[in-house]
Amino acid sequence: MSTHHALLNRRTLTVAALGFASGLPLALSDSTLQAWLVSAGIDVATIGLFSLVGLPYVLKFLWAPLLDRFQPGWPGRRRDWMLVSQLSLIVLLLLLAAAEVSPVSLPWWLGMGALLVAVLSATQDVAIDAYRTELLPEQERGFGAGVATTGYRLAMLVSGAGALLMADRLGFATVYALMAAVLTIGLVGTLMGPELSQQEPPPASLRDAFAGPVREFFTREGAWALLLLVLLYKLGDAFAGRLAVTFLLRELEFSLTDVGAVYKGLGMLASIGGALYGGALMVRWGLYRSLLIFAWLQALTNLGFWVLAVTPASFLSMATVIGLENLTGGMGTSAFVALLMACCARRYTATQFALLTAVASLGRVFAGPPSGYLVEALGWPIFFALTFLVALPAVFFIIWRKAMIRDLTDTGV
Repeated sequence: MSTHHALLNRRTLTVAALGFASGLPLALSDSTLQAWLVSAGIDVATIGLFSLVGLPYVLKFLWAPLLDRFQPGWPGRRRDWMLVSQLSLIVLLLLLAAAEVSPVSLPWWLGMGALLVAVLSATQDVAIDAYRTELLPEQERGFGAGVATTGYRLAMLVSGAGALLMADRLGFATVYALMAAVLTIGLVGTLMGPELSQQEPPPASLRDAFAGPVREFFTREGAWALLLLVLLYKLGDAFAGRLAVTFLLRELEFSLTDVGAVYKGLGMLASIGGALYGGALMVRWGLYRSLLIFAWLQALTNLGFWVLAVTPASFLSMATVIGLENLTGGMGTSAFVALLMACCARRYTATQFALLTAVASLGRVFAGPPSGYLVEALGWPIFFALTFLVALPAVFFIIWRKAMIRDLTDTGV
């Protein structure tokens, strides 16, 4: 199958629209919400508490089994839950806008609304991840992951930077109403998406829905090895990226404008390009070769930060390092999402994908605290050299378990 055909078919176009729908609500319960609170003069302590509304994205595996077990029925398996969550999100955003909930007089009402947005958004993510996994054939998974990532990041740009620019002129209530209208892109993707060609029967009971995914996964040969690979694959990136902005601002003394333009602007473009290019390469290379090469590239680009730490500050050097790091990170993301899809049994896709992403997030969550202490104890150059070493176990592990990874795509699960 050619890359051109993979890009134009109905499956990947649907995945792109759903990736956009998945990314749009995230900033509305995070950075854009925080900006609304700041503009209203809310104190920092309260703003800090509002960060807890992001917990549903981490805990979504707790209710993912319900999406495997129950099926509303229309417009089809997986798409039914996508439709329910999208319609609920649109109604909720319109209610928040129409009520013009004041962060000053009714902060907790706004907090509850934002929490519900996060719950519905996380539920939508579970359904979309399961649908994409079951929809895409193995040879399209890498490219589909790249397309989904592109849609996701573009949506974050719309509901993040785009929303803030509009809020300066229209107010936040109007912006939330506009975001509800933009979310109809996801509705179109849901309604126009193809039905799944192969459907497994749902779990027979709630007990099976909750216990079955774990039991099924751990009855496989090499189950613990798969979990370890999921944990390790992005660990080096997590360590290198956790304090990157602090390094650029405080150590190299670049301006906020420089860092914003390069880290957020160029970095996002490079990440999108990497996801698409990596996905296109996967069509030809397959899962094992892509995972291995992209893991090497992710490790090597971590050394770019070491170069920045031991050479005089240069805008060109910073832009080059950030561009390459995001390019290889995007390529790695395409392969990594394809790996997660290959690990899921179709009967329990929603729950297993949610659980695997929760395992993968452990690296991002726990990379922060030790990173700060390591920088203070060893300095920036040694720290970034260590991030290269942290990325290497994933490379060696992929080589060691080559047969296991190839079996994922040869036989499926």
